[in-house]
Amino acid sequence: MAEYSILDKINTPDDVKSLSDSEILAMNDEIRDFLVKKVTKTGGHLASNLGIVEITVALLRVFSPPSDRIIWDVGHQSYVYKMLTDRRDRFDDLRIPGGLSGFAKISESEYDSFGAGHSSTSLSAALGFAKADRLAGRDNYTVAVVGDGAYTGGMIHEALNNCEKDLKLIIILNENEMSISKNIGSFANYIARVRTSKKYITAKRGTTKFIKKIPLIGNAVFSGIKNIKKMFKNMMYGSNYFEELGLFYIGPADGNDYMRVESMLRGAIDQGQSVVIHLKTKKGKGYQPAEDDPGKFHCIRPASSVSHGKNFSASFGEKLCLLAENDHKICAVTASMTEGTGLSEFAKKFPERFFDVGIAEEHALTFCAGLSAAGYKPYIGVYSSFLQRGYDNLLHDIALQKLSVVIGVDRAGLNRADGATHHGIFDVSFLSSIPGIEIFAPISFESLGVAMEYASTASCPVAIRYPNGSDSPVSDKFSVKSMSGVLSASADFHSSDNIDCVIITYGSIISEAICAKEKLGEKGITCGIILLQHLRPYDRTAEEILSLLPDDKCMVIFLEEGIKNGGAAMIISSILSEKTDYSLKTKILAIDDDFVSPTEKTESLYKYAGISADDIIDIVK
Repeated sequence: MAEYSILDKINTPDDVKSLSDSEILAMNDEIRDFLVKKVTKTGGHLASNLGIVEITVALLRVFSPPSDRIIWDVGHQSYVYKMLTDRRDRFDDLRIPGGLSGFAKISESEYDSFGAGHSSTSLSAALGFAKADRLAGRDNYTVAVVGDGAYTGGMIHEALNNCEKDLKLIIILNENEMSISKNIGSFANYIARVRTSKKYITAKRGTTKFIKKIPLIGNAVFSGIKNIKKMFKNMMYGSNYFEELGLFYIGPADGNDYMRVESMLRGAIDQGQSVVIHLKTKKGKGYQPAEDDPGKFHCIRPASSVSHGKNFSASFGEKLCLLAENDHKICAVTASMTEGTGLSEFAKKFPERFFDVGIAEEHALTFCAGLSAAGYKPYIGVYSSFLQRGYDNLLHDIALQKLSVVIGVDRAGLNRADGATHHGIFDVSFLSSIPGIEIFAPISFESLGVAMEYASTASCPVAIRYPNGSDSPVSDKFSVKSMSGVLSASADFHSSDNIDCVIITYGSIISEAICAKEKLGEKGITCGIILLQHLRPYDRTAEEILSLLPDDKCMVIFLEEGIKNGGAAMIISSILSEKTDYSLKTKILAIDDDFVSPTEKTESLYKYAGISADDIIDIVK
């Protein structure tokens, strides 16, 4: 017996189109039940997907993907879309490496026309599709579904500035959290309903043609009427940003009222031009715990996961609060990730020195540069994969001017759940190409604190990278050695020891190094480990490594949870070869020139990327 009387029959948009209105409403309830059961088990983005059910179903009723393109900003709210486009049976593997992606992904389905994982990119891509269709003479539509939070990112406004009136482009503004508009009232709803009715559209077109045909004065009369209409509308409920840019605007309206949403989408098509539809939805709708606390249910952990207490993000925020109590020049900055980067407590204790600039990493970094140039000490918490977006700002605004900005590079390393768009594997490589930046890679809360204290008095930019997790269980095997307050390399052996091979590594992947050492020991092969917690300046690090290496010529293996090209291993290996009189037998195990995006389920991303304990053992043998 089928669990869901309607949903179990739906696989494609055509199946959705065949349903009656009453069946649609019943199916929407089934969708929410399915989401709650699956996502509370697998983990994932729940609240936003519960809120966007009606919009998704209406899109599949009105448009015909994959011919018509539906582009989701960030893509974490595309679960319902995946369910209804022949991927419902894959939800047990949601966000498992090689399983169903938690974001839109071109390689996953023909229905995913554009992939994403970072915010504010959808409209630029949609505009590219729409203009390409016009060039090719195609008649299909492109729809961008954009949450209100994405409008804090500059790319959205850059794209809006380039939108043209005569494109087959529909922009849905899904307001589900930030109050960027007036509350929906009966007048606003009435205006939205009128502007999308066929009678209104037909009458408007007929009147326009009639007035413009009046000899000599037709165009002038039409322009005058248009200006009077605009003035009256602005007096009634204010000027509109989208219409000022030349786009037809409809809304705001209730995005969880299915009939209204479908009616507005059909009305938008009848306009025959680019249209913005403003809808207001409720995050977590239909699931009371998520409605009451949508932030908590934005992205939830798998039911089987075990919390290990405080993580590096929390430790970063905790230490920053302690530093800020004694130094009134210290400020904290985040790009809309207050909780994720551990800065919630700082925001409460020092609200005048806390700045959330929205989803705008580029602006955040240059803003930090300004704070620093003005004599303050900004610390910014930002995910490694989001820091990529601010490369130019790091290079041009911070490093070139030798400004003291401290960058907490959160989520460094491979990210099991969120996949390729969120892997923090490029930061060491691109930071290493920027002159003057020091790079730390603490493995424990204690060494994180040492790095942050050093950074508070540094006269250069400092990047401190740390993983999404808690204190490494192997950190007690390595002392937190420091030289004048700067972390230094440490080894679990003495240079006089008889060692067959040495593994040089940094970050949480040290767990693989220790596993390899134990397995090699069982085979009678002696192995030592050198842990780096201060990577750059690389010359200094290379000198420390040389002082720790055994006297005899053993094999040296660099193990790096990051991209090989331009990474720390490649740079240090090159320096070591120049500094030694003899030829070191070195091998670099790092992520090759590719994205880590498995197409089949895998238990170990380390093994998939070729940087696991077994890969170390294979080299030694």
